[in-house]
Amino acid sequence: MTTAETVLTGVSDLPVAESAAPRRRTASAWPRRLVRLASVITAVVLWQLLTANDIRLGLRFDTLPTVTEITAALVNRLGTPEYWLDLGQSLIRILTGFGLAAVVGVVTGILLGRSALFADIFGPLTELARPIPAIAMVPVAILLFPTDEAGIVFITFLAAYFPIMVSVRHAVRALPTIWEDSVRTLGGGRLDVLRQVVLPGILPGLFGGLSVGMGVAWICVISAEMISGRLGVGYRTWQAYTVLNYPDVFVGIITIGILGFGTAAAVELIGRRATRWLPRGEEGAR
Repeated sequence: MTTAETVLTGVSDLPVAESAAPRRRTASAWPRRLVRLASVITAVVLWQLLTANDIRLGLRFDTLPTVTEITAALVNRLGTPEYWLDLGQSLIRILTGFGLAAVVGVVTGILLGRSALFADIFGPLTELARPIPAIAMVPVAILLFPTDEAGIVFITFLAAYFPIMVSVRHAVRALPTIWEDSVRTLGGGRLDVLRQVVLPGILPGLFGGLSVGMGVAWICVISAEMISGRLGVGYRTWQAYTVLNYPDVFVGIITIGILGFGTAAAVELIGRRATRWLPRGEEGAR
């Protein structure tokens, strides 16, 4: 067999290998999904058994509502307009604060990683502010902003900003210098380096920071709503606790969990699509 025939034979085999890969992924996905579903169902059943039978095993499950009571409260809350108003208000706050943090975090992260002057001026300020919990800035937000809404968005922004900025900064500094040298050798300028090297190269680190930032942002927006909010899932959950309405407290907790899971999953999905061309993106998709 000649070299040309060997190459053609190898090329003709590629579609078969590519077509077999999706079948393997589909076949292996269902067992894992069933295991995940079974773990959730097991936890729910265990919760019902412990609370319905007033079990005390060091922890006082007899003081907690049962799954049936929580389900009834959830169905009742789903039929009220204030539930959807709270949900929408929390989503607006999280998306606004997180969106601003993503834009500012990417820009400042790139500048900190590539500009020594910017790092000397802005870097010390970020390192001093980064250890401060965003929720500790609630009094400052109340004094600084004329409305509670702007203050809560500000807290959400701070919570998401630092994980994103730090991830981008480290991703920029970890880029191999040979990539930039190659672009400059071919006559590329700073914009070419930014477009062809920096932005594609930081994508894995960027989406890692976005995922962490989304989780921290949810923690802080719910906490801020409990402290100074007038609407939102956190505010309504705290109100239910103050009147000892524990089933509604767990309705709020479940709602927060679903919202957090949905937004984090959206970030992860976008990240997989954006890094599909990278080897690690392909491995993660499998």
